[in-house]
Amino acid sequence: MKKLAMSASSLLLGAMALSMTACGGDSAADNSSATPAAGTATSADGATTSSINIRYIDSDSVLSHYQLAKDVQDATVRAMQRIENARNSKGAEIQKFAASIQQKAQSNGYLTEASYNADMQKLQKMQQDAENYLAGLGRNADNELAQQQMQLSDSIEKFIKEYNATRKYDAILYKNAGVYFNPDLDITKEVIDGLNARYTKAADKK
Repeated sequence: MKKLAMSASSLLLGAMALSMTACGGDSAADNSSATPAAGTATSADGATTSSINIRYIDSDSVLSHYQLAKDVQDATVRAMQRIENARNSKGAEIQKFAASIQQKAQSNGYLTEASYNADMQKLQKMQQDAENYLAGLGRNADNELAQQQMQLSDSIEKFIKEYNATRKYDAILYKNAGVYFNPDLDITKEVIDGLNARYTKAADKK
């Protein structure tokens, strides 16, 4: 169960490990809410050099507020719960049969050693079948969550590229990629709003 939880969490965190950069240029006129980071700087000898035009987003906020990310998180919880329910169900079934064997043995219900051995073999098969079934559920959950993680990653990356087509920033970074960023460079809310607007429209078409 811990292995599945770690796998599901890493899938969700992996969705945010994107490297999102774009070609340089000046900010578009329609980005009135952002403070320009591009410009020129004058060195000590009077030479003029260009600066890099960057923005950043907070990946934790995206995971918390982007509806698709929340849907992936909900799917992870449901997958883990399905496996836990199956584990409890199979465990109860095996315990019940094991208890019946013990009770029957204590009351001399087995007339032959062969009949006792047959039940013990059945118990072992039940245990093996349960392990195989749970392992299958785990693999299916991992595959399903991996596909959803890929969809989440692709969705964010595609939006960032479309978003930056008009802004033309030199780079859009995640906040944890640096020690300090000027808060004026934060475009997290713009990105989340854009992601959710697009996600809602896509859902409406279904």
